[in-house]
Amino acid sequence: MPFPRTSGILLHPTSFPGRYGIGDLGKEAYEFVDFLVQSKQRLWQILPLGPTGFGNSPYMSFSAIAGNPLLISPDILFEKGLLEEEDLQNLPNFPLDMVDFEKVMAWKMPLLQKAAQKFALSIQSLPIAARQFEGFCRGNASWLDNYALFMALLDTQGTGSWTQWSQELRHRYPDVLNQARHDLQQEIFFYQFLQYEFFEQWFALKRYANVSGIQIVGDIPIYVSQNSADVWSHPEVFKLDPNTGEALEIAGVPPDYFSATGQLWGNPIYNWDYLESTNFDWWVRRVQSVLYVVDVIRIDHFRGLESYWSVPAGEETAINGRWVKCPGAALFDAIRSRLGTLPIIAEDLGDIDQAVLDLRDRYGFPGMKILHFGFGSDSGNPYLPFNASTNSVIYTGTHDNNTTIGWYYEDLADYHKDRFHEYIGCVSHYGISWDLIRLALSSVANQAIIPLQDLFSLGSDARMNTPGKAEGNWSWRYRGEALTPEYSARLANLTTLFGRAN
Repeated sequence: MPFPRTSGILLHPTSFPGRYGIGDLGKEAYEFVDFLVQSKQRLWQILPLGPTGFGNSPYMSFSAIAGNPLLISPDILFEKGLLEEEDLQNLPNFPLDMVDFEKVMAWKMPLLQKAAQKFALSIQSLPIAARQFEGFCRGNASWLDNYALFMALLDTQGTGSWTQWSQELRHRYPDVLNQARHDLQQEIFFYQFLQYEFFEQWFALKRYANVSGIQIVGDIPIYVSQNSADVWSHPEVFKLDPNTGEALEIAGVPPDYFSATGQLWGNPIYNWDYLESTNFDWWVRRVQSVLYVVDVIRIDHFRGLESYWSVPAGEETAINGRWVKCPGAALFDAIRSRLGTLPIIAEDLGDIDQAVLDLRDRYGFPGMKILHFGFGSDSGNPYLPFNASTNSVIYTGTHDNNTTIGWYYEDLADYHKDRFHEYIGCVSHYGISWDLIRLALSSVANQAIIPLQDLFSLGSDARMNTPGKAEGNWSWRYRGEALTPEYSARLANLTTLFGRAN
């Protein structure tokens, strides 16, 4: 981790306010960075930035590397001359407190098409812009070529998944792909432009954050979506039916705190024998790409890199899965030998055994401590603040948890609530949410990260995700006026009090 004792806020960019129905990388993003600085925070944690498919989950993306075009700021496109003022008028009636993804897609994608067409005309007469765009495409060709073609085919094949394409496209016959590239030049250009513009806007924001003293904590989902450019273009990396391309084994987790039947994620399992034979080249390049975009990486479901839960295809729940050993140490040795020692956080939650902890500690990765899990047993509970190690990151809750208000009033059993009351001594006049924030900031953990919803003391309607629920997640947004000086001053005071302000 970049700093010895720091704190920060967990907030995905889709949750920013603004008049375009979804948070983006424009003015409100910079205002949030300013709020972090004023609040003496040093970390901003986000979820994966990739383009999302069914269910709008950032953990089910069309690409492990591409950026989500819905995060592109229309205002910045206007400033660049790629949109007209009239394009940003007569907006749909977007809700203020949530993202209506269907409505946003219907309005924003045609707008981005218009910007792409204007950009295509502009680069014909602006050689500097043309060279920059061509340089971006060449520099990212290893993933961008496949991704742009994949998305163009998804748009034109009339099917929802690449496994329903013709055999020639599924198996990537070279002459068929060359013909598709020729026939779909405009569509491919559109997706190249979207990535060019997304990363231009993202890196401008990242530079602003870094210069302001803010490090960005990104996220690598352990698995990738079955319906992604990665699985289509690198089928050898996954355990797939060689004829249909469908997954033979499905990723998930056994029954746990979140679900009595486990979680069946739908992602294909990796072909670890093949990966090991290549010295994990695909994984190393993936980590390198993400680290280029963020400053610190959180590895989602870290335990799956020691042993993973594999469920046969066709099962309706995750109950009938099995644990399979993963060559995690060999993977991290390969990453370290090529990329050096990396700032990685291990999401060591769920069904954890000593082997997972040993893998985490072998490389010195900080683990995660969730205060919502801390009051269900005795003083030996590993999630209590005094049981955290300094080399850990403590949270009130994560994007997979209820908000603290929702947890306290809806999820916490009376016995656990009594233990919580006994632990904190008394409820402060700021309320339960801020009592838990205080516990996190005062803990010995080197890093403390707070979901923005908990600063606002919001209830369960502001929850970001409910694991096991396929739809209706990821939509929460805050309003711009919520980032008040009072919240900033209160957080800055606690951050300074507990030695986390630099």
